[in-house]
Amino acid sequence: MNQRRPKLIAPPGMCDTHMHFYDTSIPSAPGGPPLPGHYSVPMYRELQKRLGMSRVVVVQANAYQDDNRVTLAAMKVLGEGAKGVAVVKAGVADAEIERLTRAGICGQRIFNLPGGAVNLDAMDAVMARVHPFGWYANIQLDGRDLPEYEAQIKRLPGKFVIDHVGKFLEPIAPEHEAFRSLLRLLDTGRCWVKLAAYYETSKTGAPKYEDVARLAKALIGHAPDRIIWASNWPHPSAPADSKPDDADLLDLLLDWAPDDATRRKILADNPAELFGFPTA
Repeated sequence: MNQRRPKLIAPPGMCDTHMHFYDTSIPSAPGGPPLPGHYSVPMYRELQKRLGMSRVVVVQANAYQDDNRVTLAAMKVLGEGAKGVAVVKAGVADAEIERLTRAGICGQRIFNLPGGAVNLDAMDAVMARVHPFGWYANIQLDGRDLPEYEAQIKRLPGKFVIDHVGKFLEPIAPEHEAFRSLLRLLDTGRCWVKLAAYYETSKTGAPKYEDVARLAKALIGHAPDRIIWASNWPHPSAPADSKPDDADLLDLLLDWAPDDATRRKILADNPAELFGFPTA
């Protein structure tokens, strides 16, 4: 395993805003993709130490659908530096939402791609249930569909996050209408966008992911106060023999956000505001 430390020096309170845990003793749920392997809290703590991260948002893995046990167990071990994004369905009881909220869950995963448990068709009903408990919507879709869903997303009652630089499955130019739709969502003041998982959509590929990089730079320039960063560890969609090095992914920010103040916003200040962590 590559143990290179990044060139970027982590600011105090650096937060990884999107990663997953997998426990091979708990099989994947019906409708979910297969487990990519066993990825535990001790393994992740090694990554935290290597990159200098002190906070994390654990995102419910699609493999487990709305069985949140693995996410909750990991959050409990990680302690006060961890919050989570769960998956519930519209029929969930208030008592269950309350239980999850007390455990540190602050968001609902909306996944509008194959393997997701709750898609955009179900988003309005589910968010009506969880928004009163302070949850935000964590949305992943093919960014090329944003113009179709822009109005629906804008109607959400609270904060929302768009995953993975918009996740344009065919990278587009910043002038494209679908990217302009993403910028308009940012302009609501209730939207954050994650810089993560460039390898999932880039056609130019590592190490610089130039086609995704130009979108990331445009997002940072447009709304530096509402851009956040994530490792997407353990990179479940990447082949086991060619997973990216997390230090390389983090160091891209040295080019994309060349000043320390902007990087501190992306890595620490913005996630602290969004997820309710104390100011570092």
